[in-house]
Amino acid sequence: MTGRGFLAVDSGGSGVRVAVGAPGHDASARRASKEPVRTGARGIDPGHLMEQLVPMARALCSETGVRRLDSAVVGAAGMAGLGDALRAELPGALARELGVRRVALAADAVTAYVGALGPRPGAVIAAGTGLIAIGTDLTGWRRADGWGHLLGDCGGGAWIGRAGLEAALRAHDGREGGSARLLAGAEAVFGPAAGLPGLLYPRTDRPAVLASFAPRVAECAADGDPVAADVLRAAARHMADSAAAVCPGLDEPPVALTGGLFEMGPPLLAPLDEELARRLPRARRVTAEGDPLHGAVRIAADLAAGTFALPCEGRMLCVTSPAGEDVTRTAGPGT
Repeated sequence: MTGRGFLAVDSGGSGVRVAVGAPGHDASARRASKEPVRTGARGIDPGHLMEQLVPMARALCSETGVRRLDSAVVGAAGMAGLGDALRAELPGALARELGVRRVALAADAVTAYVGALGPRPGAVIAAGTGLIAIGTDLTGWRRADGWGHLLGDCGGGAWIGRAGLEAALRAHDGREGGSARLLAGAEAVFGPAAGLPGLLYPRTDRPAVLASFAPRVAECAADGDPVAADVLRAAARHMADSAAAVCPGLDEPPVALTGGLFEMGPPLLAPLDEELARRLPRARRVTAEGDPLHGAVRIAADLAAGTFALPCEGRMLCVTSPAGEDVTRTAGPGT
């Protein structure tokens, strides 16, 4: 692999992953950091992202023989709501440090979508600690939920973990709706139930801590606990409702699932399949083709090859030049 290439970036809650490739070649050269990009008063910190990104990109270019990065795609968690500083500063910074001429900035839901389904109409449920559903008919993007653990993310890992811990505390109190199995699981993980508020409320990583209990909920459901099973059924119902809100009105639209939460397997997937069949009877559930970094690579390859055909829409996906000029009209067909 020599000559001109592209850069693909996935910035999420577990760190930053980077790939370098060239049109017609597999972007198999990848590196990662385990440090999430900071957020502050200005939202996502572009300087902190560049500190991590530039050394990895330069090393990958040297490794692959790519001499010039013509385009870059950055998919970032929080881009839609916290990405103003990135949109203002990142294209210029990438031009100065790496010579990038064209930059696509995307919400991580968009790169998750493209990784799962590619550039075709459909819907994707992305579920980890949080949850968001995203769909497109290739003329615009629709999203549902993704509002964080205090206002939404219904059915995500933190939501499931919180519901499981609530059921544990109900059992601790002797109230209806409690689960002795979930109580035992909670105390095995966190210690005495009475100490849970003091343990959880001060934590800045509270969503991740709540989500860490979700696998215990799945284990209890698989062992026949009806309360845990009801929690996962409710989560599946929320997921299906979000998918129905974004799914395009096509005959047999594909619906894909992506994200670590679905590694819980049948205790969650079985009720989800039932709820999807009820809410979207004409949809087809398909296997996700790849993850968000794979989606960023696909977008970058299409930009480099002049075949970019995804809808550019506000905070979800925008393509700019380093000077801030909107170049989506010249990015390729369908833009």
